[in-house]
Amino acid sequence: MELLGNLALGFAAATTLEILTVCFVGVLLGTFVGVLPGIGPLAAVAMLLPVSFHLPAEAALILLAGVYYGAEYGGSTASILLNIPGTPSASVTALDGFPMAQKGRAGVALVLTAVASFVGGIVGVIVTALLSPALAGFALQFGPAEYFAVMVLGLVAATVVGGRGIVRGLAMVCLGLLLGTIGVDVNSGATRFTGGIPNLRDGIGLVVVAMGLFGVSEVIASIRGNTRQKVSQPLNWRNLMPNREDWRRVPGPALRGSAVGSFFGTLPGAGQTVASFVGYAVEKRISRNKNQFGDGAVEGVVVPESANNAAAQTAFIPTLTLGIPGSTTMALMLGALMIHGITPGPRLITDHPSLFWGLVASFVIGNLMLLVLNIPLVGLWARILRVPHAMLYPIVAVLICLGVYSLRLNLFDVWLTLGFGLLGYAMRLWRFEPAPLLIGFVLGPMIEEYFRRAMLLSRGDPMVFLERSGSATLLGIAVALLIVAGLQPRKLIQRVFGSP
Repeated sequence: MELLGNLALGFAAATTLEILTVCFVGVLLGTFVGVLPGIGPLAAVAMLLPVSFHLPAEAALILLAGVYYGAEYGGSTASILLNIPGTPSASVTALDGFPMAQKGRAGVALVLTAVASFVGGIVGVIVTALLSPALAGFALQFGPAEYFAVMVLGLVAATVVGGRGIVRGLAMVCLGLLLGTIGVDVNSGATRFTGGIPNLRDGIGLVVVAMGLFGVSEVIASIRGNTRQKVSQPLNWRNLMPNREDWRRVPGPALRGSAVGSFFGTLPGAGQTVASFVGYAVEKRISRNKNQFGDGAVEGVVVPESANNAAAQTAFIPTLTLGIPGSTTMALMLGALMIHGITPGPRLITDHPSLFWGLVASFVIGNLMLLVLNIPLVGLWARILRVPHAMLYPIVAVLICLGVYSLRLNLFDVWLTLGFGLLGYAMRLWRFEPAPLLIGFVLGPMIEEYFRRAMLLSRGDPMVFLERSGSATLLGIAVALLIVAGLQPRKLIQRVFGSP
């Protein structure tokens, strides 16, 4: 009864004309930002942060939150149509979404991502409303050893994402780890692997790597004529809607992806990207249609979208109840709250119930708005396929460069993006998957940080990772995944060196 009363309070606060308008503007801007490659929710939230200072605290938080999770909806659009992820987590959606578009099923893929995103968002809202104290307490019990084990599990999962074999996946993960070490060491302050280039002192940006490997490489491949001509089809409502078989394959993966996303969203530092990769890897191992993954599997589109949207919602749990930002974007949310005189932490729910439950209610309203907005716009987005490549890809290249440049106003990042584009194209020629490299790049710095913390707390005793039950269990699962993935040496050799 207390929960129902809190939800009633939240909906009463969230259904005023001002809040509804702010919520709609937020999700609409978020969708637009997600569709545009290279910008992402972080840049959008940062640009809107000064605007939020002139709004009431509740309206400001709902506006920024709408942009944040709205971008996760829109991020899949460019991934599916152009193989260019609008957000880093949408790079997983491109693995199967883009092949579906090449087969003339772009509209179907976009509808499925909208539905999967809605399911993931609603599940994330339910978890946030029901289990905020419990899940926040569970995440709080995680020490550095457990966080290290979680990241290792994510890396191992990334090696089985690529369809070219575990050895190639491990090679790409290791390359991503090496790239993640470039810059200033946060512990010692020493500059590492910059080659004397001042612009690399802050490391390589995630957007730079993602846009280069997925976006620029696709442009180069299209110029070289290595991409298949997209199938043209009449863009009527019947062709845009999934068939009965497609719908049958949605519920299970959507719920499993939502569960994975809900868990990883509550862990500070994990976020949507890790949730998408892990959800995709898990689904690929257990699916009956695993042979279709990477070639347009429905599950390969549904799982990452439900996972990243569930993680986007549950990321607010540690942010609001513990004051621990789960990501850089969540850190901006904390900043917005503090500027309005609200201190995030365990007392936020009791001291500001209208704000907390109003935000939860706005999640439900915002996800409904996004579903209503995205499905009618499927036909509009799918018409991008009819734009001639000679016109489309120069525009895409300009958008990528503008998006990368806008993050730090640094021309060096643009050149670095082009360099990663060449690397991504070379990887295509040599049949290496870019996804494990990206996840290794994301998790590498966090693995190093938590490993050092664990070793400092244990006075250099490496047995700390096995003595703690949580980290030992997670590391055991990672080892088991490696063993299962390498059980068939003949197939492994064929995948690595290619079948005759």
